Amino acid sequence: MELHQQYPVRLRINGQDREFNVESWVTLLDLLRERAVLTGTKKGCDHGQCGACTVLVDGKRINSCMTLAVMQNGREVTTVEGLADGENLAPIQQAFIDCDAFQCGYCTPGQLCSAVGLMNEGQAKTLADVRELMSGNLCRCGAYPQITEAVAGVMGISEPGADGKTAFTTGPVLA
Repeated sequence: MELHQQYPVRLRINGQDREFNVESWVTLLDLLRERAVLTGTKKGCDHGQCGACTVLVDGKRINSCMTLAVMQNGREVTTVEGLADGENLAPIQQAFIDCDAFQCGYCTPGQLCSAVGLMNEGQAKTLADVRELMSGNLCRCGAYPQITEAVAGVMGISEPGADGKTAFTTGPVLA
């Protein structure tokens, strides 16, 4: 029986230095779930289309199913387990609770990591920006309005009508 060659991978995961020996084909997602035993990161489509596996690498959001663990050697990885500070939830985690921004919860870890990455990027200035820049994370339950509300709330983004004080309109009505 032929053994497969393994390569050393050093990562700083959620503030802790970790070392692994992995085959060249092991994805970061599989390393996190199976070898680091951090199962908060979810395997959804395994094709980079749903965002359930989103984690932060050096503060930037990536689909962990689409990158090999050996490619991330020496990097800092933050998973959903690393967002809170002990018993204190991160502001985005508390906002998800306050806004009821999850239903089944399967996509929530990826949504949370994506939201933190979005905030790190600093590009979202409007609710439309938040919706567009979070569009790589699917929620099959349809909690998008609550997710947008939670992210925008933490970012301090509001627009007319977002507070419920201005009537919602679909635009001009053609007669």
